Amino acid sequence: MESLSNMHFNLRYLILLIAVSSSMASISQKETEKEITFISTKIDSIDLQREKLLVKLEELKLNKIQDDLSAVGNPICSEEIEIIYHKAMILGYNENHEQAQWVSHIVLPDVEEGNVSRTNNFRKDELVTSGTASKADYWYSGYDRGHLAPSADFRWSKTALSESYFYSNMAPQLPELNREKWAELENAIREYVIENKIQVYVVTGGILNDSLPRMQNKGRENEVSIPGFFYKVILDNYNHRGIGFVMPNGNCNYPIMSYAISIDSVEALTGINFFSKIKDEDLTEQKVDIDIWQLGTKKGNVTPLNPTTLEKGMINSVQAQYNIGTKSTVCGTVVSTKYSEKSGATFLNLDNKFPNQIFSATIWKDNRANFSYIPEVELKDRKVCITGNITNNKGTPTMNISNEKSIKIITEENEGNQ
Repeated sequence: MESLSNMHFNLRYLILLIAVSSSMASISQKETEKEITFISTKIDSIDLQREKLLVKLEELKLNKIQDDLSAVGNPICSEEIEIIYHKAMILGYNENHEQAQWVSHIVLPDVEEGNVSRTNNFRKDELVTSGTASKADYWYSGYDRGHLAPSADFRWSKTALSESYFYSNMAPQLPELNREKWAELENAIREYVIENKIQVYVVTGGILNDSLPRMQNKGRENEVSIPGFFYKVILDNYNHRGIGFVMPNGNCNYPIMSYAISIDSVEALTGINFFSKIKDEDLTEQKVDIDIWQLGTKKGNVTPLNPTTLEKGMINSVQAQYNIGTKSTVCGTVVSTKYSEKSGATFLNLDNKFPNQIFSATIWKDNRANFSYIPEVELKDRKVCITGNITNNKGTPTMNISNEKSIKIITEENEGNQ
């Protein structure tokens, strides 16, 4: 009987223990759920606060852009324009040409981390009192709606990127320009900003005059002028340096730095005084040092020789692409050389370095004995004219050199006689 009584006691104790444990587990589970809810609510609150701070930060940056643009001064020109102040850019709208005479904006280092996607929300600019161009003016015209201030420069801000799609920021650009060299130039400016971690000021527009043709597509609503050339001027006010570019509205076969000129030269072409409040203009506007604006693999590239300065029958490195299959004399600056120990060959690149080369020459192993000097050493940074048959090597014009007689080194003396 005593054994049976102990068994009943142990059973009651076990049941009580299970009940207590179950109750404690239930309390523990509720506490965990409460903790999860508390932390989740806290995170939501932090996210909401973060979003509010980001909106405020964007607003402050846009305000600073306006202050900084004001500090360098709006472009000044004799044309009758309406100045429009948007949050991320300022523009001078020319009603006679139905496009901006100039658009001024700033490229911030924030562009590196910006991830706002294109909106393609092209629309009229309601701030322009005379009205702007419209979709009908560009549709089936054969011309792209070319951004003057590029949308990619504003990918750090939804507000700024949205503004870039106003038709007041558009001009008719042929696809050959807009999607190629013009886009390459815009990207090069962003690379400069990211590499140097500073902001730059940019003013862009078409070179406008009364003799320009107008778009003639059916259904157009306005008479939009077609610029023959577009300009872009860039100011790095921190380092007191500036550069300008002028490109034709069409194919641009030369490297982008071939279109670089001084800001003063762009002012002479456009009749516009850029950065009107900047002092020390001699430093920022009259001088152009192309090399400091080139980065990464493009650093060290040079402008191809002006073909009009070459002797009759000679061509520059860019013209070589149109002479594939012919015997020609190609002139340029040897900006990079390489000797391959594996193959014994020497490679020379004119004007643009690998991997952006526009013309290359090769001295194969068996032909090195025909040189009285070490070609990869002696020819580096020298201006030369190379004669031989131009062939196509994976899209790059190239030439095989058999002996040193095929290479003429251009000295300062004979360069002046060309």
